Amino acid sequence: MKAAVVQLNSGSDVEANIAAADTHVRAAVAAGARLVVLPEKWTVMGGPDDLRAGAQPFDGSAITWARETARELGIDLVAGSIAERLDGGDRLGNASVHVDPGGEIKGVYRKLHMFDVEIEGKPYRESDTDEPGDEIVVSELSDGTKLGLSICYDVRFPELYRVLALRDSRVVTIAAAFTVPTTRDHWETMVRARAIENQVYVLAANQVGEHPGGHRSGGHSMIVDPWGRVLARLGEEPGYAVAPLDFAEQDAIRRRVPLLEHRRPDIYSFSLPGSGKGRTPTGGEA
Repeated sequence: MKAAVVQLNSGSDVEANIAAADTHVRAAVAAGARLVVLPEKWTVMGGPDDLRAGAQPFDGSAITWARETARELGIDLVAGSIAERLDGGDRLGNASVHVDPGGEIKGVYRKLHMFDVEIEGKPYRESDTDEPGDEIVVSELSDGTKLGLSICYDVRFPELYRVLALRDSRVVTIAAAFTVPTTRDHWETMVRARAIENQVYVLAANQVGEHPGGHRSGGHSMIVDPWGRVLARLGEEPGYAVAPLDFAEQDAIRRRVPLLEHRRPDIYSFSLPGSGKGRTPTGGEA
């Protein structure tokens, strides 16, 4: 199977963003991709007012386009993440949507970890606009391959990716809008680490360039194999990158270094102060 990551410079114009995504998805499919991944908030990037104005429910133009395009091209399409209009109030979801070749929504993952940080003196408060999700999601590609979904800041929480691997994910997607400084200093290291420690393919699609509201994304989208090798990457311009996913090679890596079998959950448990409960690092009760 060939897979692609699409890198976009999304702005506040939803229909222009959809048109840009359409162009790159079709080019990636023409290059042989059967699985295509878009970046975070590919439908709208900007400040809080931009996000609220561009937010859509799943029956809006963005996911309608994703469903129609996946069906027309016969591909699995991970529609990055969208600013999702939720029922009631002005809170938004940040939802990654997997659409199958029949145009059906196979999986919906809502970002678990809110990007409430300070980077080089600039504060980010994702929780001011977005409602966090509460579920780890594994979807399934048309050939039966298990697909783990994640979004941007999630990549800093390895517990999530270990759970995805333990739930049989062979491919994990990261739809991102990493800042320029964190792309420069952390992006590749973390993407490759998540692949190596879980022996999965990681398809990491990032935004790139300047967006409304003063956000700047760093690009360098990439496809990484279960040994941590970067199979394909982009630079600092919109575009797409394609690489083959060799599941026989993944099986061979897992046989040679059976790290998932070598886990010792019996000794990983710890007690949270004052809780009286033991937990494993993957969040289960011990």
